[in-house]
Amino acid sequence: MLSVHWRLAELWTLQQKRGLTEEEASEMSACLHYNAIYARKLSRLYNLSLAASMTKDVEWQHELCKEIEKLQQMGGISTEFQS
Repeated sequence: MLSVHWRLAELWTLQQKRGLTEEEASEMSACLHYNAIYARKLSRLYNLSLAASMTKDVEWQHELCKEIEKLQQMGGISTEFQS
């Protein structure tokens, strides 16, 4: 899990108990923005990997899988539980 996800969870929890300060709300927005960028990058790589698979471009698919693994490790996503 990225540190941004930990902070997002903390801010969400605070929001359940009280209103966020202006600074906290800004930080939450920044966390959500970063999360969206991360999710788009990962999604793009998954889609390209599917395209490589469909065109039987094994070399390209292996390169993409390496990039996916790097990004997942950065985010602490275990490939063991990926489907």
